[in-house]
Amino acid sequence: MVNSHRGEIEAELSGRRYTLCLTLGALAEIEHAYGGEDLLSIAERFETGRIGATDAIRVIGAGLRGAGNAVSDGEVAAMTVEGGAAGYLAIVVRLLKATFA
Repeated sequence: MVNSHRGEIEAELSGRRYTLCLTLGALAEIEHAYGGEDLLSIAERFETGRIGATDAIRVIGAGLRGAGNAVSDGEVAAMTVEGGAAGYLAIVVRLLKATFA
């Protein structure tokens, strides 16, 4: 069961339910993936709606690992989600809202 007070969400990927959470370590992983760019700059970029497939893989992967799932970005890239591209973006938006709201 997810704990919304900890910023956790649940999402179905490739037919399996996962918990995702952007812990401090997961956020640092995202910063590193963007060349050390700070979280505010990354969040501002996402707020403009500029979220690509690589962004979704990075954020979903970091969220999965932050919740304790041993999964690589390559494995995340191969996962399917209901709704296709819009489904991936919905997961990213829910995870960011849970983390920063």
